[in-house]
Amino acid sequence: MSWIAAILLLLHLAPLVFHRATASPPWAAAGSRSILRAAAADGPAADYAVELNATNFDAALAATPATYAVVEFFAHWCPACRNYKPQYEKVARLFNGPDAVHPGIVLMTRVDCALRINNKLCDKFSVSHYPMLFWGPPSKFVAAGWEPKQEKSEIRAIDDGRTAERLLNWINKQMGSSYGLDDEKFENEHLSSNISDPEQIARAVYDVEEATVTAFDIILEHKIKSETRASLIQFLQLLVVHHPSRRCRQGSAEVLVNFDHFYPLDMLMLDRQEVSSGGDKTAIHNFQICGKEVPRGYWMFCRGSKNDTRGFSCGLWVLLHSLSVRIEDGESQFAFGAICDFIHNFFICEECRQHFYTMCSSVSTPFKTTRDFALWLWSTHNKVNERLMKDEASLGTADPEFPKIIWPPKQLCSSCHQSDSRRNDGSINIDWDQDEVFKFLKQYYGKTLVSIYQKKDIIQKDGATGALEDSAASTNAIVVPIGAALAIAVASCAFGALACYWRSRQKNRKYYHHLHSYKNI
Repeated sequence: MSWIAAILLLLHLAPLVFHRATASPPWAAAGSRSILRAAAADGPAADYAVELNATNFDAALAATPATYAVVEFFAHWCPACRNYKPQYEKVARLFNGPDAVHPGIVLMTRVDCALRINNKLCDKFSVSHYPMLFWGPPSKFVAAGWEPKQEKSEIRAIDDGRTAERLLNWINKQMGSSYGLDDEKFENEHLSSNISDPEQIARAVYDVEEATVTAFDIILEHKIKSETRASLIQFLQLLVVHHPSRRCRQGSAEVLVNFDHFYPLDMLMLDRQEVSSGGDKTAIHNFQICGKEVPRGYWMFCRGSKNDTRGFSCGLWVLLHSLSVRIEDGESQFAFGAICDFIHNFFICEECRQHFYTMCSSVSTPFKTTRDFALWLWSTHNKVNERLMKDEASLGTADPEFPKIIWPPKQLCSSCHQSDSRRNDGSINIDWDQDEVFKFLKQYYGKTLVSIYQKKDIIQKDGATGALEDSAASTNAIVVPIGAALAIAVASCAFGALACYWRSRQKNRKYYHHLHSYKNI
């Protein structure tokens, strides 16, 4: 019977072996935007240009926020291709990766035509020699291929890119830019102003995901205490239903459902000590709350002209405003408490944290409507900006391209301003039409925020591959995942009882004693 046991063992191990042998790289997932993260891979020799293949080519190019793309078709056995790679990488460094000098403008990719999987893809673009480079809008690479005699094609073969200097000069001619190979980060003279163009907030959808991931990282670096556990659960509940990113909603739901796996309550009660996740190799450290494809370091709307301005704080404000206009009237007080407690317990800028919580504590009447809470958050943000305007003016620390302003300015919402007058101290006093302000907030942080996905046509009707869904002004349009509904039930109805039930099941399955062995949840 030993041969039967051997066969059964092989059958049992076969799926694992097959999975490991065929596992795709992080950017291979459908609908991914990890083309922006691929250059962030561990190791000193990581490439900046992103290598694609037939399985992820369309998804990566359809999902990128970049305006243009360069695709290099090469063969790994080709000596000329190997010699050209350092030249191509010099240019890719400017546009790809978390330390890109000019992110979100040009996506630099390559496809290995020597791999059999890419035969049809290379034929689609009539690749006649190696290396062969193409230029065009990313969506056009998805829609069609290229023919040498094709007319009116937006995809162009790059005929003068044999060195890094010549390739960058060719790109500069196409865009009317003046990028240089020696450009360093945050020396981008083409930063766009956010004031006059309301459509620019659509680019902030990437920053909302980035800010969510960064906030989650901060929580992991913090020490979770028994008294802060509830505030984290409440904030996750808010994200589960109302986060503008579908994959962030799903990730938040997964954390919430498995919260007792990550932060066992009895461990906190037993030790009476803070449970630090800083050095533990637990499942929570491998978990990506918005998916593995979320770009890191790619501030788009929130990109400052200096390294130490905007970024995370801007992205977090956009997230909070987005949450404020998506909630139902009956959720307004819960959302207020969840956000205030989250900032108080987990925001690591001490002065900012104290100022924000002071404003939270000054609220004496519970919120009853979405309008009231959204307008309170808007007013609070303006008070913060007004205080920082004075501090930055005296210290000279303001971002010269993006100074703090009272928001929204007339360029964005003229109907919001009934009248403007100047105070004795030189500051501006604005008489707001709050009905118009709320109407603007709903549109700006609601539909417009996610509109970039509609324009790119990458939201699938079945929601299978789209990173985001259109969230209408009314939150009735939001589709709550099954896991999210379960998360709300677990966390808000009987979390304590169910936590005990889950712990007992975990112990029976020997999960509790082997949490350290979890690699992915």
